[in-house]
Amino acid sequence: MSGRILLVLATISLFHAAYSAYEYLSRLKALGKPEEFLPLNIVYESVFALILGTLGASLNAPPLKDITWASEMRKRTIDEMDSRLGFANFHTRGKSFLAPPPTGGL
Repeated sequence: MSGRILLVLATISLFHAAYSAYEYLSRLKALGKPEEFLPLNIVYESVFALILGTLGASLNAPPLKDITWASEMRKRTIDEMDSRLGFANFHTRGKSFLAPPPTGGL
């Protein structure tokens, strides 16, 4: 629950920082000075929203699953895991590939 609250606060803070930057830059454009940097409070608010959003997303994430072989074998049997061929036998096909070509016409 606290993760969702942090995400909402981060979103609101980021939208407020974007709106403040837009208003500041439009005011500079109206005054004819569009080459100034953003004020530090807008930059700080954006960084704060980023940190808050990262923290909220981390707290809102589902718990991690165990990915070890033992946890996989708890769900399956050995027959499901080892259902491949033990070995492949190419002996029967090899005779036809390695035999000399037949003599005679078609």
